[in-house]
Parts: sequence; structure tokens; C-alpha cells
Amino acid sequence: MKFNVLATTVILTTSVTLFAAAADQKLTSAELDQGKLYLQQTRNGVIGATKGLSDAQWKFKPAPDRWSIAEILEHMVLTQELVLGPVREELAKAPPSAIERDYKQVDTAVVNQMPDRLSKFKAPEFLQPTGRWTPAEALDRLNKNFARLNEYLETTPDLRQHIVDAPPLKAVSKGKYDSMDGYQWILGAAAHTERHTKQMLEVKADANFPAK
Repeated sequence: MKFNVLATTVILTTSVTLFAAAADQKLTSAELDQGKLYLQQTRNGVIGATKGLSDAQWKFKPAPDRWSIAEILEHMVLTQELVLGPVREELAKAPPSAIERDYKQVDTAVVNQMPDRLSKFKAPEFLQPTGRWTPAEALDRLNKNFARLNEYLETTPDLRQHIVDAPPLKAVSKGKYDSMDGYQWILGAAAHTERHTKQMLEVKADANFPAK
């Protein structure tokens, strides 16, 4: 009986310690700077890839089952707004995690694996482009979303403290990681933009891409 009481005490103490550690976790200044820089770099990437496109170039599709640059941009915006809306709300409601995790490894996986286009995935229906915005409107939303992501990063002190399921990361990591904290979702939004900026460049490199 004494052993059982002692074991229970150790388990409870360990759980409380892990819970407290998760609740106290804060972003370092280096992590904050990394997040801000990654947002800036990926925004600049998509702006550069779409600069000066004609209507024909915006709408060109390399194949009937492949997206145009306009459709890729719309998908980017929809994904940003998923993170800024439903995912952000879910994170805010999630209790602080009591699970010990190597968050730096997850950060690395998000930044390195999510932009990799060697593995392709079909976007869920609610993230499929439907032509709801003109390219100019989509670019305006994209820029505003990047500003909102940056503001979210700078003004939310508990980004590390809440974790929710992350199907995109689970897919690209082949199940090694299946959840992300708030900071990682912000990195993920930028990584997703980088991934699909590469897709835009693939479209522009197509032999049949309009010259103007």
C-alpha cells in the first residue's frame, strides 16, 4: 500500500510539473525574430512570383487538373484565413498541454518539410479555389493576412502553451508529428505559402505558359 501511495504521488507530481512547464513556456526573442522573418520572406516570395502577370498568365492552367496561379493564390489565402480564424479560436480554447514534447524538432519539421513539394496532397474541399476573388482582391487579402499573422505572433504571449491536431503536418511528416502549437501554426501558414509559391513557379516554367 505504501508503494502504491508513493507511486501515485510521484505520478501526480510529475504531471503537475509538466503542466506547469508547458504553462510557463514562452517564445524566445530568437524564435520571435525567426517567425517574423519567415513571414516577411514568404510574403515577398509570393509577391515576387506574381508581379506583373497578365490576365492570361494569371489564368493559365498547365493541365485541366492543375491549378492556375490565380487558383493557387486563392488557396493560399483560404489557408491563411483558416489559421487566423477556426484554428486560432481552437488554440485559444485548448487547455495548456501537460505533454512533454520537443517543440524545436516540430518547428524544424514545419519549416523544412511543409514547403517540400516532393509529396503532393489533395486539398480538402473547403480549401479548394472557386474563383471567389479577382487576383487583385486575393493579393490584398494575402497582404492583410500576413499583417494579421505578424500581429498574432507579436501580441500572443502563450503561443507555445496550447496545442491542437495538425493534419497537414501529420501528412508531410508521415505521422511522426500530429499536432502543433500556436507558434508552429504561424510558421505553418508561412511554410504553406512557400510551398505554393514553388507551385506558382512550376506553372510559370511550363513550356506553354503565355509570354505575356
